[in-house]
Amino acid sequence: MLLADTQLTTPGRPTRPAVSTAPEPPTQWHRVLTLLADVSLFIGTRDVWTQAAVHRPAVAAVISVCYASILVCGVLALVVRGRRALARVDLCVLVTGLTLALCAFVLLHRGTDESVLTAQAARELVAGHGVYGHPWPWLFGGNGIALTPTVTGGYDTTYGYPPLAPLLTAPLLWLGHGGLPAMALSTGALLIGTVVLWWLLPAPWRSAATMACLGFSMISMYGRLGYPAILALALLMPVVVRWPRIGRGGRLGPAGVAQAACLGAACAAQQLPWFLTPFLLAGIYAVRRGELGARAGGLVVLRLAGVAATAWLLINTYFIVSEPVAWLKGIALPLTQGAVLHGQGLVDVSLYLTNGSDRLDWYGYASLLLLAGLLALFVLFVRRLGPAATVLPWLAFWLATRSQDGYYLMMTPLWLAAAVTAPAAEFAGAWQPFAHRPAGPYRRPARIVAAVLLLSPALASAALAATGSPPLRMEVTSVRHGVRTLSRLTLRVTNTDDDALTPHFTLTRGQGMYPYFSVLRGPATLPAHATATYELRPPAGAYALPKPGQRIRLRVFTSSPQTLSSTDVTLPTA
Repeated sequence: MLLADTQLTTPGRPTRPAVSTAPEPPTQWHRVLTLLADVSLFIGTRDVWTQAAVHRPAVAAVISVCYASILVCGVLALVVRGRRALARVDLCVLVTGLTLALCAFVLLHRGTDESVLTAQAARELVAGHGVYGHPWPWLFGGNGIALTPTVTGGYDTTYGYPPLAPLLTAPLLWLGHGGLPAMALSTGALLIGTVVLWWLLPAPWRSAATMACLGFSMISMYGRLGYPAILALALLMPVVVRWPRIGRGGRLGPAGVAQAACLGAACAAQQLPWFLTPFLLAGIYAVRRGELGARAGGLVVLRLAGVAATAWLLINTYFIVSEPVAWLKGIALPLTQGAVLHGQGLVDVSLYLTNGSDRLDWYGYASLLLLAGLLALFVLFVRRLGPAATVLPWLAFWLATRSQDGYYLMMTPLWLAAAVTAPAAEFAGAWQPFAHRPAGPYRRPARIVAAVLLLSPALASAALAATGSPPLRMEVTSVRHGVRTLSRLTLRVTNTDDDALTPHFTLTRGQGMYPYFSVLRGPATLPAHATATYELRPPAGAYALPKPGQRIRLRVFTSSPQTLSSTDVTLPTA
């Protein structure tokens, strides 16, 4: 014992506490998140590899290497011991996702209406021609690119988005014809936006960015299709990350100015950010007012809005000066074009469950009223609803006449960014109307009543739209058809409405819409309570009949007022 004590206190050999050199282990949820992001890259990859094996063997080889990377990353995600090591696995998963997205773009870049219109707008811009208000019907002739039909019996073939996408597409026109330059822009914007979001998120959450942006084959598909909304999404990503902290302490600072500029640029890329912006501004005002007071909080929001508006105006200045009326009508086109019903929202009641409605306009009113009601609720209960600011605006589209799921899907990475970086704790001290009043037995019922009152107009409007009756009563009297095609359709139409209606006829099967039929016989406008016989011909002379048993619907749209009347077409048996 004495020897041991002597050795411990020998001069020149000081004692040191035992220090573990083992790396700090990552949390289990971080491992699971990395693994889920890795697994999500499998989705859709086989289809891309199958096409590459036929057309681009070199790309197929790269995809095979990506398969190996996915497998190795799956093993490493579960066995690495340190947080830094797992962070490197996250980076490898990101690089694999970016590589797969590029491989898919090389193989799958078939144009869509949005990409060809954006690329054509860029070409017109380079040539010094007007961008807005000019129809380009030749872009859609016989190439399988879908048209957007309107209730006026025509199609929208003009550019109807803010100008940032054509401005950025113009330097890429050398890539090729059609919509390829616009598709390259949106794909590149998505890849850059994914890297930015991955970098801005806290390290354990970074694989979630890979999963939301590149996994599941959802967002990357819209990028390959050339949607301007993907450019807007990429610009919104740095805005939404830690957005309640914008203007903290009463100063925007360089980061806040950059976020405000990105917000303005996003609004100059596509219209969807217009619906998100009021929620962000209202939330920032509430948080800053709770921190700084009403005046200082208002000044922060004014500076933020001023920088965003300046960025938006700088991008739009040339078009405001050169074609002001056409520019204004163009950027408002998605709201005014009168496109036919389409989507996965409440409009399906009128499309598929009933024979139509004479109150289609009320779907639009319901959507706007719901957006206003949700914004009012957000202001009243910002401490509870603040974390949902990036999700709430899209609820309104479920009631709209165009309720396509793309409006929700393309913005889902913003949901993730807000969920990770804008939790409920950020809104605990936010200003909220009536929050200073002491809690009482009637406080909860009062909140419920307020919510009901704010949402009731939207719900009533939606009910009016969905319960409307088809104004045209139709009876098919004659069908001229061959073995696989229909060439003539004769029907008796009665207008049960109090207004004269101008009908536009088409046939549909499933969710798609065939081009409008030509009216060979029958009045262009059917007076109120009148009956007439119409003879219709398919635009190409023949309509390909589906397999027996598939439902064929005759749909009739009118524009003033907007109505839909439908009936089934039964082919006579031989």
